[in-house]
Amino acid sequence: MPHPADSDHALLLDNQLCFALYSASLAMTKLYKPLLDELGLTYPQYLAMLALWECDELTVSELGERLSLDSGTLTPLLKRLEAAGLVARTRDAQDERRVHISLTAAGRRLKARARKVPGSMVEATQCTMPEIIRLTRELRGLRERLAA
Repeated sequence: MPHPADSDHALLLDNQLCFALYSASLAMTKLYKPLLDELGLTYPQYLAMLALWECDELTVSELGERLSLDSGTLTPLLKRLEAAGLVARTRDAQDERRVHISLTAAGRRLKARARKVPGSMVEATQCTMPEIIRLTRELRGLRERLAA
C-alpha cells in the first residue's frame, strides 16, 4: 500500500499545512484591519508597537529579531511610525551603526487605546482561551522547529 505522502492525496491544496497557515494568517489580518485602522496602524506596525510596549527601548536589530523581520523591511516601517509621532529613532553615540527605537509620549498613550484589540480578536476567533493558548503554543513550537 503506498504511503499517503506518496500519493496525489498529498498534493491536494486543503491537505497542505502551509496553505492552512497562510489562509488562516490572511483571515486573521483581515479581522485585525478595522481595529488597527482605528489606531492608525498597519498590522506590521502593530506588531512593532506590541514589542515596544513590552520593552520601551530596543535597537533596530533587536526589534527585527523579535519580529523576525530584516532591517530592509523594518526600517521603512519604523520611519512611518516615527513620522506618525509614535516612536523616536536615535543613533547610538558609541556606535553610529546601531539605531535605538523608543516610544514617544504619543506611542505610550496609544497603548491604552490598543487594549481592546486582543479581546476583540479573541471574540472574533470564537475560540476559548484554552484553545487560543494551545494553538499559540503549538504554532510557536512549529516556528521554532522550522527555524532550527
